[in-house]
Amino acid sequence: MFNEIHEECGVFGVYSESVHNIAPLVYYGLFALQHRGQESCGIVVNHNGVFNSHKDIGLVNEVFTPDVLRSLGDGNIAVGHVRYGTTGGGSRANCQPIEVHHIKGTMAVAHNGNLTNAAELRNELELNGSIFHTTSDTEIIAYTVTKERLTHPSIEEAVSAAMDKLEGAYSLIIMSPSKLVAVRDKHGLRPLCYGQRPDGSYVVASESCALNAVGATFIRNIRPGEIVVFSRDGIKSMTEHCNKAEPSLCLFEYIYIARPDSVIDGVSVHDAHIKAGEYLAMEHPVDADVVIGVPDSGIDAALGYSRKSGIPYGIGFVKNKYIGRTFISPGQSERENLVRIKLNPIESAIRGKRVILVDDSIVRGTTSGRIVKLVRDAGAAEVHMRISSPPFVSPCYYGIDIDSCDNLIACHHSVEEIAKIIGADTLGYLSLDHAKSLAGNCTHCTACFDAHYPTSIPCAPCKNRFETPIEG
Repeated sequence: MFNEIHEECGVFGVYSESVHNIAPLVYYGLFALQHRGQESCGIVVNHNGVFNSHKDIGLVNEVFTPDVLRSLGDGNIAVGHVRYGTTGGGSRANCQPIEVHHIKGTMAVAHNGNLTNAAELRNELELNGSIFHTTSDTEIIAYTVTKERLTHPSIEEAVSAAMDKLEGAYSLIIMSPSKLVAVRDKHGLRPLCYGQRPDGSYVVASESCALNAVGATFIRNIRPGEIVVFSRDGIKSMTEHCNKAEPSLCLFEYIYIARPDSVIDGVSVHDAHIKAGEYLAMEHPVDADVVIGVPDSGIDAALGYSRKSGIPYGIGFVKNKYIGRTFISPGQSERENLVRIKLNPIESAIRGKRVILVDDSIVRGTTSGRIVKLVRDAGAAEVHMRISSPPFVSPCYYGIDIDSCDNLIACHHSVEEIAKIIGADTLGYLSLDHAKSLAGNCTHCTACFDAHYPTSIPCAPCKNRFETPIEG
């Protein structure tokens, strides 16, 4: 059942002229991006044009044991991926990077985002003889690039031609036998950056925290619409698709998705969280005794609320760090126990107090209701819920797993009604105007908050659009 926001995907790539045992670097990079996807992961290592790969369902440390990393062998170019699927189910076939073997050589593609014209492109490719092995839109990207490769002399020129056909969100790392290519869609809906290690290796990643994890120094963000090629000839930037659309980086990257220690397009995610909490204190003040953040994503905003309001910050929950996000609930009746296993309130910090509880979002309201109940049961005199984002009122078609309004509580209830449903005394959301100011004065995609989409809306938005069973 859909109860909470699921992250999207994380991409990571390395190009090196000196390092040959490259798989461990990708492993640490993916580990730093694990928050972006916990469904599956994969690494492809390139040794003189021969690709060796391993992909499977599970977390990075579960899939890549020391033996598996050793089995990937040497290579000087590699690409990796962590996935939460927003198009296609969670089968092993949909694990990335996607590999394609064609007449011009092997290619591996890692993708963060979601195409809005995936159904149309897939239909066109199938009518022209393409045979799909997955239900992911990443394979559509791979086939589109491969088709263009037949008539273009280089992989980067084929990618540029393919971008004329791709619509929606895509931050890509593409590996050919001799090159690593980083690509960001013309809207810049998903982040992508690169840096360099002391040994000269270039590293490309969804977030700067992954560069830090492998000892790389951040150089810059890939521009919206830009193609950056890493090869023996150095670095080449292709900008023919830049400035074709207004930049629209997803605002929710700063509110929830990205790690607090990342810097995206020049803005610290941690600072954005603090600022959100300060704005919440200005917009929704209330007399209380303690401010508590819901681990982990509500903690920084709670600190901001506390600083601005002068109300003391308190640690109100202990989070069980040994339970990953893949923990499986044995049944519907056990869901409340699952929340209690993951989060346990500290009664001495809560009992008899008026509590301001800060979290990043409310989707269905189910999880928020259970957390409020935990605080009530711990003896809170009052519970005032504060949310460091505006209400979700629209589906996201660009990589967050919300493809309809059916499960969005804010689409069907007022703020006062939601407060009653989740059991809070009061409820306050961050205003859209203040949310827009979290990441500076640049324009951002706020479609999930206001239904203003920077691209056309897909005709078949369902996550499992390519997995519909045969009827009759």
